[in-house]
Amino acid sequence: MEFPEDFNQLELLDTHGHLIPRGGSSVWTGSKDDDTETDEGERSEEWYLEKEDALKDAPKELLLWAAENNRLSTVLRLLTADPVLVDCCDEDGYTPLHRAAYSGHVEVVSALLAGGSRVNPRTIDGWTPLHSACRWSHVAVASLLLQNGADLNAQTNGALTPLHLAASYTNSSKTDSAQTLELLLSRRHLNPELRSNSGETAAGMARCSGPHYFLFEMVEDCISVVPRGLPS
Repeated sequence: MEFPEDFNQLELLDTHGHLIPRGGSSVWTGSKDDDTETDEGERSEEWYLEKEDALKDAPKELLLWAAENNRLSTVLRLLTADPVLVDCCDEDGYTPLHRAAYSGHVEVVSALLAGGSRVNPRTIDGWTPLHSACRWSHVAVASLLLQNGADLNAQTNGALTPLHLAASYTNSSKTDSAQTLELLLSRRHLNPELRSNSGETAAGMARCSGPHYFLFEMVEDCISVVPRGLPS
């Protein structure tokens, strides 16, 4: 898929963010839930069992659904029966790891990684699971992915890094957004100077749209106040 030079993926997030996967209540076209407006907390165990029964003859779809909906026992059962399923994906390139990551399900992410999942698979838009975790401020998932070799500086088709996505999060009441930024900014091999296709750094995005721009002081060059020639 080709993108124009001035393609701005963050503008797409602003205008079509409601179509991007957000976990169990997703309204994207990949979701087969008929009652997308129902809160996950209101769903009964019977509801989940009915969903699993409806997908029992489609193990790939069931695994993707189970990863998104935090059905750990189902994920483990499917991987035991057919380990190759771990890297299956939907028509948009989202793997079970992507779905568990954007939904914030740490135990499922851990099980998928233990089951041999690739840590840096790409969607058709170039998103890795780390991009998904950082976009939705799932700091525990992001930390686990990084511990397992996730590409800290991976860029999407729009040249957005996980840091760009974490920096552009504008919900100041969500403490995990600050924690996610701190996690990324504290990594030794972070390249905070990478620019998106629109020419913006993550710091620039944070300055314009995020409440946590001050955290970027963590990666700014230090200015020495000790006069030259004197012992520090």
